[in-house]
Amino acid sequence: MSAGPDTEPERAVAPPPVFLERQSYRRRRLSDAARLLPILGAGLFAVPLLWPSEPEEAGAVSMSSAIVYIFCIWVLLILASAGFGLAARTHGGSDTQGPERD
Repeated sequence: MSAGPDTEPERAVAPPPVFLERQSYRRRRLSDAARLLPILGAGLFAVPLLWPSEPEEAGAVSMSSAIVYIFCIWVLLILASAGFGLAARTHGGSDTQGPERD
């Protein structure tokens, strides 16, 4: 069917520009990295499960070494999360400019 003189052709709606301010971009990347921190921690806590535990084996790791490893990972995760929190506070407050609405 052909369009009559009274109908207008459909206009293509251009998407809004994909531009983020540098500060909000950094803040979002910091929050993304902070969200991945528990996954990294879980992976690092699981590493001792892969170590051979039988004392007769050549590459066996003692239980005390595994506990020291777990404690060090725990401390590093605490320091990393404190670092992410400090960096997020340094880079500004909440994102006041949301998506524009008509």
